[in-house]
Amino acid sequence: QVQLVESGGGLVRPGGSLRLSCAASVNILSANTMGWYRQTPGKKREWVATITNSGSTAYADSVKGRFTISRDNAKNTVYLQMNSLKPEDTAVYYCRAEFSAVYWGQGTQVTVSS
Repeated sequence: QVQLVESGGGLVRPGGSLRLSCAASVNILSANTMGWYRQTPGKKREWVATITNSGSTAYADSVKGRFTISRDNAKNTVYLQMNSLKPEDTAVYYCRAEFSAVYWGQGTQVTVSS
């Protein structure tokens, strides 16, 4: 069973930065992709960013140029560096890992507000 534990969420002012972490209980090199999604109340979960096991990355247009996804294979951890945060980035952020099955973390709240 794969466990994913997110951390790093919190309250930040517009224009600020946060770094989210997703620690996996298994070797993330075995995952096809690792990614981040986000969800606000009453809306569908939205894709944010993905990183493949070869290191290729992709981003939603809404975060491109502001967010960076990265991985530390030695720590089995994936990061999401979020800069120039906007109020519309407020959401619960979820880590997703795609092995032969898909696994999700429990989510971490990010609130961008003055």
